[in-house]
Amino acid sequence: MQTSATATTRTASLTGLAATTSGQLVLGLAATAMVAAAAHVAIPLPFTPVPLTLQPLAVLGVGLALGPMAGFFTMLAYLAEGALGLPVFSPNGVGGVGQLLGPTGGFLMAYPFVAFIAGGLTRLLRRRTPSFAAAALGCSAAVALLFALGAAWFMQYTHHSVQATWIGAVAPFLPGEAVKIIVAAGVYSTLTRVNRIQ
Repeated sequence: MQTSATATTRTASLTGLAATTSGQLVLGLAATAMVAAAAHVAIPLPFTPVPLTLQPLAVLGVGLALGPMAGFFTMLAYLAEGALGLPVFSPNGVGGVGQLLGPTGGFLMAYPFVAFIAGGLTRLLRRRTPSFAAAALGCSAAVALLFALGAAWFMQYTHHSVQATWIGAVAPFLPGEAVKIIVAAGVYSTLTRVNRIQ
């Protein structure tokens, strides 16, 4: 009972915080910090400049938590922080604008759209679909766009063939992305169910 009351108080506090402009800024900055922390959980691969990171999971989380528009602008702020030289990108790159324009730049520049689609499509589908399925479909569409834009940029930047791009920028990451989609959808579904009960 006490746990339920505590959770209700926290939910009300977050709702109140998100209702003000300053509160939205605080939540947005916290979200960019979360994505930056996820970017530093990176495993370099010897055959590609694209590392394995937790960034996509964090970006999906931003879209699901903040919604399409707030998620979009939060990820724009994240890219601006990186362009200014703040250490928010994966440490496997050069940082700053150089990382935005490097081989992984397409993935980074897709993040605002990934957050927008994850948040927007999930909310649209939830009208007729259970929250887990809605989030899984929304996140899947968002990740598909992430890889389409990221691979296209990678292919243009490196002048690789379609097959080499598939091997270097897409295929090795797909199993991990499937896990991230399931985790994001599971957390979203759990939180929406808890909030509905309270």
